[in-house]
Amino acid sequence: MNDNPKTATSSNTQKDPDDWVSGDEPMTGAQRSYLKTLSEQAHQPDAYADDLTKAEASKRIDELKQSLGLE
Repeated sequence: MNDNPKTATSSNTQKDPDDWVSGDEPMTGAQRSYLKTLSEQAHQPDAYADDLTKAEASKRIDELKQSLGLE
């Protein structure tokens, strides 16, 4: 069994945002832009907030993508 996350065959993008080491840091500029766009497209302006963490932003992006049929 391979316990090294750097050489594991599964992708890091599959990791739960709650388990991210940097998940409690402020969302990135890319997340901010994408979340703003998705919240506007989904007519859900409350889904966007300036003070979200990386993990929170990722979860909201996933939820909005699903609601828009982008996943």
